Amino acid sequence: MALDKKVGDTLNAQINKELYSAYLYLTFADYYEDRGLKGFANWYMVQVQEEIAHAKILRRYLLDNDYQVKMAAIAEPDKTFTNDLAPLQAGLEHERYITAAINECYQAAYDVHDFRTMQLLDWFVKEQGEEETNASDMIKNMELFGSDPKGLYDLDREYQARTFVAPTMPM
Repeated sequence: MALDKKVGDTLNAQINKELYSAYLYLTFADYYEDRGLKGFANWYMVQVQEEIAHAKILRRYLLDNDYQVKMAAIAEPDKTFTNDLAPLQAGLEHERYITAAINECYQAAYDVHDFRTMQLLDWFVKEQGEEETNASDMIKNMELFGSDPKGLYDLDREYQARTFVAPTMPM
């Protein structure tokens, strides 16, 4: 079954958004690396890997459905940070943006009764719920413990333990 053009175009645009997310999170990792917070940098390097994995999942889906993938230029992130909380806040804002974009993809599939694409996107909807919760929790942790050097050190050590686990799709 060929994909509806609007569905395919929306998913193709989402690939670019996922790759931009990876690019953005690299800048977050660089900020924390410069600050000597290697655990926070690690957290965002894992995020980079996740975002690339998301783009690859969408790319594979389009290819498997005979839709020509078109790669677009990735915009340069324009964020600069003056404190350790700012990247976390920008991360939550960005995850909310991505959630809205996934919802647009879902709506495009829903409008043409593309249940197979909706099933794929169910995974992304769940994933975005987790991403927003993680981003919100990191802000809360920083607000609670980040102003104390020992608390910041402990958070950094906690985030250093995070590892990338490739997503498995229920397809």
